[in-house]
Amino acid sequence: MTHLIQFLFSLIASSARTRLSLQLEVAMLRHQLSVYRTERRRPRISSSDRLLWSFVSKWWSGWREALYFVQPRTVVAWQKRRFRDYWRALSQHGRPGRPKIAPELRQLIKRMWQANPTWGSPRIVSELQMLGIAVAKSTVERYKPRYRKPPSPSWRTFLEQHAHELASIDFFVVPTATLKVLFVLVVLVHDRRRIVHFNVTEHPTAQWTAQQLTEAFPFDTAPRYLLRDGDGSYGRQVQRRIRSLGTKEVITAPASPWQNPYVERVIGSIRRELLDHVIVLNERHLKRLLSSYLDYYLPWRTHRSLARDAPDHRPVRSAKPAHVIDFPAVHGLHHYYLPRVA
Repeated sequence: MTHLIQFLFSLIASSARTRLSLQLEVAMLRHQLSVYRTERRRPRISSSDRLLWSFVSKWWSGWREALYFVQPRTVVAWQKRRFRDYWRALSQHGRPGRPKIAPELRQLIKRMWQANPTWGSPRIVSELQMLGIAVAKSTVERYKPRYRKPPSPSWRTFLEQHAHELASIDFFVVPTATLKVLFVLVVLVHDRRRIVHFNVTEHPTAQWTAQQLTEAFPFDTAPRYLLRDGDGSYGRQVQRRIRSLGTKEVITAPASPWQNPYVERVIGSIRRELLDHVIVLNERHLKRLLSSYLDYYLPWRTHRSLARDAPDHRPVRSAKPAHVIDFPAVHGLHHYYLPRVA
């Protein structure tokens, strides 16, 4: 009954309208019906449909009553977008904008940002100008690397510039099956991530630690800088031994393991790759396990920071997949692979 009353009212109202208005409404309703016929689910509005309704809405006042497949505000948004695109194309005619720079120049700008974290964009622009390369300041800032948590620029620069002169020492504890706690001292050289010395003790005194430093750096092999934390095991005897080696100690801030990242990463690797898979019986057993891991770590274990090379420089040996042989290491926990000898 309701639909019948609506039909009668619409019939009476249409009798008072002009013939042109009725023809427009019929045409637009047929257009929407054709859109719905071509699409089974949600109709896809093409650019020609947007152009048609933008034109009709400008010249016909009753277009809203004949619109069903989108909202009227959508048509208004089409009009604004068409107006904006028209004047944008008109204003940019003959001037496409700033030309794109070469990929090699983009890589050079990124490399400059990464290698010089204390520089700003004007400094990089000036450096490029000295090379005969004219680049805008906004272009240099556009290709600045974005980091989620940027590290301290000065500390990172120090580590990178002095990697060949840096070494780190740190302790970590290992519980045994007899409920004892053993302390392991690791001495790491930064340039090739080499573990040059380790030892195990149940009571890490300052005298014992100083002796380990002497064994780690015999003759004239001591580094220029030695990173350590503020642990109480590094007493006055250790400090005097460090000075006697001609080394300057760099003490990290309290509760800041990120300031000594290389040795912390090595300790984490030892835990994940060895100690988390075995039960340590005593001090002798732990030394034997660490020795076997070190025999694998130095010549075979690859590092991403070393361009996927090993600390002792593992040469590349080409081989076909069918001719590769695996060799167990660290009591079968790890393996290294070599080509079969013909």
